[in-house]
Amino acid sequence: MNKEKIIWIIVLLFGLLLIGRTALSEHGMGTVYVKGIEVNSDNPDPEKRWTKYEKIYPKEYKKAMDEDPNQSRFDFSLSRTIGIWVAAFFTLFIFSFLYRDNPFYKIAESVVIGVSAAYWMVVGFWTVIIPNLIGKIWPALIHSWAMPGLSPDRDEFWYLYLIPLLLGILLLMRLSPSGAWISRWPLAFIIGTTAGMRLVGFLHADFLSQISNTIIPVWVTDSTGKFDFWESLRSLIIVLGVLCGIVYFFFSIEHKGIVGKTAKVGIWYLMITFGAAFGYTVMGRIALLAIRLEFLMDDWLWLIDPGLKRLGM
Repeated sequence: MNKEKIIWIIVLLFGLLLIGRTALSEHGMGTVYVKGIEVNSDNPDPEKRWTKYEKIYPKEYKKAMDEDPNQSRFDFSLSRTIGIWVAAFFTLFIFSFLYRDNPFYKIAESVVIGVSAAYWMVVGFWTVIIPNLIGKIWPALIHSWAMPGLSPDRDEFWYLYLIPLLLGILLLMRLSPSGAWISRWPLAFIIGTTAGMRLVGFLHADFLSQISNTIIPVWVTDSTGKFDFWESLRSLIIVLGVLCGIVYFFFSIEHKGIVGKTAKVGIWYLMITFGAAFGYTVMGRIALLAIRLEFLMDDWLWLIDPGLKRLGM
């Protein structure tokens, strides 16, 4: 029996285990219950009253059903339950890439990319294009159609917004095989202005602030005027690290003698910094993995109960 058959047998057994646990278990798994809350219940106008549904713990639903099987306060939520199962299967599809590239992983990857692109396109349309472009050129139309809170009066210099509208239309020429070269002009304008704005922001937020943070006193005293050993040591380590790191990147001088030893100290500073940054990144990724595993074991399979959501069931 080859490796692939063993993998598929394990997957099949896992699927049968899920089906059996769902069908035979007393309380099931991956089920979401909700309670309806009336909003503006005192308002006489029925169009201004509605019901919102909040998720409840399974133990609350079970307790209510034990007290009154015909109760209507709590109910089973089909849409949220389907969402739990879809999220669980998509998580497993992504994990399947650890074995090798497969159709399930490709499906999950394509869906995530497609949904994300569509979501951000809609968000950008309603939060940027409509209020900041169309709403500036034709405010009365947007006021009556999409955004009643928007002023229907045009700004004094509203015609300036025709420039980004024209640039946006020129960008769409990228879709035309014969007119694709036209889109290079607005693209160059966007890249140039963005680079200039980001450069100024970077100089103020990163470059100059890092320089100012290294201009610190090596001899530090506390509020009483006494020498503060630990703060002074901290400042000395920072200053030495900056100077040694700069020396390492001095390639116009041969790294021999005192220069070479200083450069080696700079390498140690750099490696410690890169290691700490990498460790911090890995720690964040491990936390995300732990969250997904907790979702599978808790919200979906109901194998653990860290939040005591099913205590007594």
